[in-house]
Amino acid sequence: MSLTDTIRLWDEGITAADQQEWVTALDMFTAILEPSSKICFNIGCLHLLLGQLNQAEKAFDKSISRDEHLAVAFFQRGIILYKNEKYEEALRDFLEAFNRLRGNQLIDYNQLGLRYKLCTCQVLHNVALVHATMQNWDKAEEALKKAETYKTEAKPNFVDQALEAVWKQELFPLLQLPTGELFRPKKRVVAQLEKQDFLGEAKVVASIIDKDAFSGFAPLQPLAPEPVSQRKAPEKFKTLEGVPHRVLFNYIPNNEVELEVQSGNIVFLLEKGQDNWATVMFNNKTGLVPYNYLEPLELEKGETSPPPDIPAPPTTTAPERPAGVKDENLLTITRQQVIDPSKKIQCKDHPMPVPSIVKVHFMYTVAIRVKPGLSHNELLAVISKKFHLPENRLGLSYKAQESGELIPITSETKMKNAWTEVRNQRLTIWCKFLEAVALYDYEVSDPADLGFHKGDIIQVLAQVNNNWLEGQCKGNTGIFPATFVKELSMA
Repeated sequence: MSLTDTIRLWDEGITAADQQEWVTALDMFTAILEPSSKICFNIGCLHLLLGQLNQAEKAFDKSISRDEHLAVAFFQRGIILYKNEKYEEALRDFLEAFNRLRGNQLIDYNQLGLRYKLCTCQVLHNVALVHATMQNWDKAEEALKKAETYKTEAKPNFVDQALEAVWKQELFPLLQLPTGELFRPKKRVVAQLEKQDFLGEAKVVASIIDKDAFSGFAPLQPLAPEPVSQRKAPEKFKTLEGVPHRVLFNYIPNNEVELEVQSGNIVFLLEKGQDNWATVMFNNKTGLVPYNYLEPLELEKGETSPPPDIPAPPTTTAPERPAGVKDENLLTITRQQVIDPSKKIQCKDHPMPVPSIVKVHFMYTVAIRVKPGLSHNELLAVISKKFHLPENRLGLSYKAQESGELIPITSETKMKNAWTEVRNQRLTIWCKFLEAVALYDYEVSDPADLGFHKGDIIQVLAQVNNNWLEGQCKGNTGIFPATFVKELSMA
């Protein structure tokens, strides 16, 4: 299906939804052969409106698989799981939505086509509701108190009302998206679908030649003298912002704020963020690409911009051919080397290794360019430096292609096995915090503490000092004594 057909069906589905014709809108969206994450989100919302919870859950599964950073999709799927009484899974989805908010008060999806602002206090409100439904009133109260710190309004609102209900050990309403709120295509894109008549209607005009009886669409015209050819003024290139970089690998965007580039393209770096994403300009478009996909394009010393006029001929003569060297012995460049600028001529005795891209799934996903075949300790050092975390608190795993099993990397042998899973110079690594089990109950005595019970599993985030650790347990984060837990092995 072409992009034009996809946008047309998308726009017709939105028009039907605005008229509350839910079934017609659903038929329009499901007719799209390769739906994007936004289209799958719309399908899930319509199934939810029609009370088809199982179909809605599958639609949001597809939406999340196509865009794992879409927090509102996790939020919606958590609502469906809660209505299906799958409370543990609903709690996990609400916590995933909270993590993807990354400490911000809200995410405004208006620029992506959804007229809705997902607030952190709303997500924590539903987290507290799941805890309350499972009779975990203390955890529900903790979630609501945490939500108060993210409130966008000073006056009492749903968080305060829910907190009062928890004190009475009563349930409170579930927060959901407004009815009919869906992702919409951009208006300027839809406007371009309409056919435009650039020629207009033909008109009969009179001839400018005396006694010309011709009438029609093109009257006779007098011969005009041929124009004298003039030398065309050379074009001047406008100055481009940013620093030129060469793209090393093809990159396909996952959302509208990212930019599609291909290997060999020259882009201009505008800003480099601390999260390994770079804002670049390419073909008058601005977007995000992974910084590790770029290579600085430096000008040699003495190189300047081309002069506006035709350059003067060279003043020096060409060097003479070395004596005794025949034409067939001259070094030639193959057509493939001319076409592909990313491949460099290598020496047979000392080949240059092709760098590998390691995609690391952690708190957020990053791409790191490394030398292939790194040892476990070397790769762990690179990843820990990237996330600014100590090496002894991280554990790495890789997924076997045949079985699909996630295998922890606990030795150099398993690290070598992981490198055998490289496809197209790419390796995917899963990284997680090392886990610990609580040996005793620990009661909170300070707001910065992390409370837990004996037997709870704790994710160790960092080492504060020799006696205290920072960790996460059941959605809460804080510090606790190191002697109260025992670290679990990765094996």
